[in-house]
Amino acid sequence: MTSKSTHNFDVVIVGAGIIGLSIAWELARRCKLSIAVVDKGAGIGEGSTGASSAICRHRYTMDEMLLLAQAGINAYRNWPQYTQLKRPAAAFNHDGVLWMPGSDLTWADKEQRRLTQFGIASQVLDAHQLNDRFPALSACTHTPDVETGQDHPCQPGGRYLLEQDGGYMDPTAAAGDLLEACRSKGIQVSFRSQVTAVQTQSGRVTGVTLATGQCLSAPVVVNAAGPWCQSLSRAAGIELTWDLHPTRIQMIYLDRPPELLGDIPVTVDMAGGIYFRTQNRGQQLIVGSVLESDEREGIDNPDDFNRYVDDVFQHTKLHLLCHRLPKLPQRGTVRSYCGLYTVNRDDVHPIVGPTALDGFWLANGFSGHGFKLAPAIGAMMARGISGEHLSSDPGVPQNFFAVDRSPFQLASRSVLA
Repeated sequence: MTSKSTHNFDVVIVGAGIIGLSIAWELARRCKLSIAVVDKGAGIGEGSTGASSAICRHRYTMDEMLLLAQAGINAYRNWPQYTQLKRPAAAFNHDGVLWMPGSDLTWADKEQRRLTQFGIASQVLDAHQLNDRFPALSACTHTPDVETGQDHPCQPGGRYLLEQDGGYMDPTAAAGDLLEACRSKGIQVSFRSQVTAVQTQSGRVTGVTLATGQCLSAPVVVNAAGPWCQSLSRAAGIELTWDLHPTRIQMIYLDRPPELLGDIPVTVDMAGGIYFRTQNRGQQLIVGSVLESDEREGIDNPDDFNRYVDDVFQHTKLHLLCHRLPKLPQRGTVRSYCGLYTVNRDDVHPIVGPTALDGFWLANGFSGHGFKLAPAIGAMMARGISGEHLSSDPGVPQNFFAVDRSPFQLASRSVLA
């Protein structure tokens, strides 16, 4: 039996991941609009958020992205104040982010000067300083042979960039905190609430219909549906020219052995094409790819995809990890999982803002950048919807990610772009 009752709101947000909840929270921080958030999943973290590595790094190719990351990371670093929760479940893990550019001896110094211009704390380490600071890491500048697995004589001597204020969060815990914060402000957040139709009239959105038959009436509807975003836009009669595609992302993780001494920062091994960080209070390591070639497996149905890591991926990334952590022993159980990015194949950057359908807004296609940017994207969206500004809002033009923009011209379309 279905309910056909109608409930009236000022804003309906579709998607209760880190993006949707950040938009709701930023609206609540600046205005008194009545807000509903609906999600088809059973609970927090079932979409892209739960599978995110949640790395918080500042360095991006474009200055605007750097400013957005800076605003997002500032929120995470001051999480209790930002969420107004006395005891949030999530906490910022201030491990730093280490960039290892291989044999390029100019990149780290150039990027360090750039970060300094934006007030971001960083330093450049040589090989000796790297070994003193992080004894578990190899300073080798050579790229391992992943075809044959053959070892090579390691050659240190590089220069490495350390973002001192970078780190990571537990993504599901952070989303759970935002859920609690939103509900404390009277925002209605509902799970098991799938949108089956978007209601429109005379060129503007008027609300959504749920699978129960219930109608949520609102003059503003926000598409924050992650991998399901394209079907929601089509339900609103919008055919985007952007190629936003759910994409399978593979991750492996393993217990950290006692042989790996000292601190291990979030590490971006640009030479090897992997990144890794600790988790579970430093007791585990998770490993992912930064290669564009590993971000191409499109998924037709986000509800049905292969959640097991490919053997070749696992063996290759473990070989690269052992090169960077040479004391990592050949023992222990390796586990894995897969999640989904919504990759914008045109320029690996999101589409954020209003559409041709009056009142229908998008926050889609984050291509792996979503978690770290979420508070800043929430602020941009909330500022656009409500017209209210806060001093903490990022200094990025409101139309920077506009639906009608041209694709950004970038040398790389990987997650590091």
